[in-house]
Amino acid sequence: MSDLEYLTGFGNEFASEDPRCPGALPEGQNNPQVCPYGLYAEQLSGSAFTCPRQTNKRSWLYRILPSVCHKPFAPMEQGYLTHNWDEVEPEPNQLRWKPFIVPKSSEKKVDFVMGLHTLCGAGDVRSHNGIAVHIYACNISMTDKCFYNADGDFLIVPQLGKLLITTEFGKMMVEPNEICVIQQGMCFKVDVFGETRGYILEVFGAHFELPDLGPIGANGLANPRDFLVPVACYEDYKAPSGYTVVNKYQGKLFVAQQGFSPFNVVAWHGNYTPYKYNLKNFMVINCVAFDHADPSIFTVVTAKSTRPGVAIADFVIFPPRWGVANHTFRPPYYHRNCMSEFMGLIKGHYEAKEQGFQPGGGSLHSIMTPHGPDADCFEKASTADLQPERVADGTMAFMFESSFSMAVTKWGLETCNRLDKNYQNCWEPLKSHFNPNWKSSAK
Repeated sequence: MSDLEYLTGFGNEFASEDPRCPGALPEGQNNPQVCPYGLYAEQLSGSAFTCPRQTNKRSWLYRILPSVCHKPFAPMEQGYLTHNWDEVEPEPNQLRWKPFIVPKSSEKKVDFVMGLHTLCGAGDVRSHNGIAVHIYACNISMTDKCFYNADGDFLIVPQLGKLLITTEFGKMMVEPNEICVIQQGMCFKVDVFGETRGYILEVFGAHFELPDLGPIGANGLANPRDFLVPVACYEDYKAPSGYTVVNKYQGKLFVAQQGFSPFNVVAWHGNYTPYKYNLKNFMVINCVAFDHADPSIFTVVTAKSTRPGVAIADFVIFPPRWGVANHTFRPPYYHRNCMSEFMGLIKGHYEAKEQGFQPGGGSLHSIMTPHGPDADCFEKASTADLQPERVADGTMAFMFESSFSMAVTKWGLETCNRLDKNYQNCWEPLKSHFNPNWKSSAK
């Protein structure tokens, strides 16, 4: 599948048709009386009809059978997927998790949907205003089974193992150090190639967009040309035992049966699509004189709230880069934040905590909970010879930052059994360096 084709751009007006059916896209209109090849026209709306043009999202799909051809939905087993933020009492302490366990296929076969575990979140799916952080851990592919999220968008961050994601718009191969976004309502299925683990940022009520660049100018950070969108590739497949459609609706899972593959879209056009992005393409902006720039300069995509400058969620990375700041404590500063910060590690060693924070694990520093470099990092950085140096080579850490005060689930605090009970010990060796007789050596 390394030869998959993609369209390029972010939020463009795209058009694609499977080359097996040339001319499948209607000419000059969206909904002709009779579509080419006897297809059905179906619109997928990602925004209200009356949204301003710059935020209006929709695509037209031309498919062998419409999505409505399914049996009634019925509730199904939830597993550890939840939007119940009141399972346990609030936990304001600094939290860190060891790498989350991936089940062995020899012990239990788990696909992507079965392997969803909610770690933390806030807000309400019914009013479409909120966020959730999930961990996925699975070991088998989804067979004759698809999933769609009626509540919001999934930003998927693979950490262990690649994902072959089949969508109504086409196929995407997503590997560690890449991300993909499956927007609200889009059917997809996930094929895996062994034990697989990663992170999901879910937002309800907004779609991800590129951050404004302000005085940076026209170029920088995640450039639109580096985002990839799949091309039409239909399946005309009738499932002998039925095809399972799983729907996440109001935070609950429901299941329905139909007799055919939902990936039967022969052609499509519009600006509401799934997409992927390789994090190595991020054009890093950093301080070149002194002091430490805020981590917002590492924002890849953002889901804006209704308050200017305040995000429901930002996806931020800490990529390989040069550190050259003079007279400066170069690691991340000590911080208390009006935002919640969930961090994960795809690979390598995060510069502020080289021990304990491991790939496949995570940490949560809640609103106004103090955090910062551990004692070892502080001592080394305070006495380092400040030469130009490479930072984070071979590493990719990331942050889901949110204006919501996130609650941790019972699974996250107890059931997963991955909480590092000794996390706060990393700050205990910090000692006072205060000298009331200090005199500046500057002339």
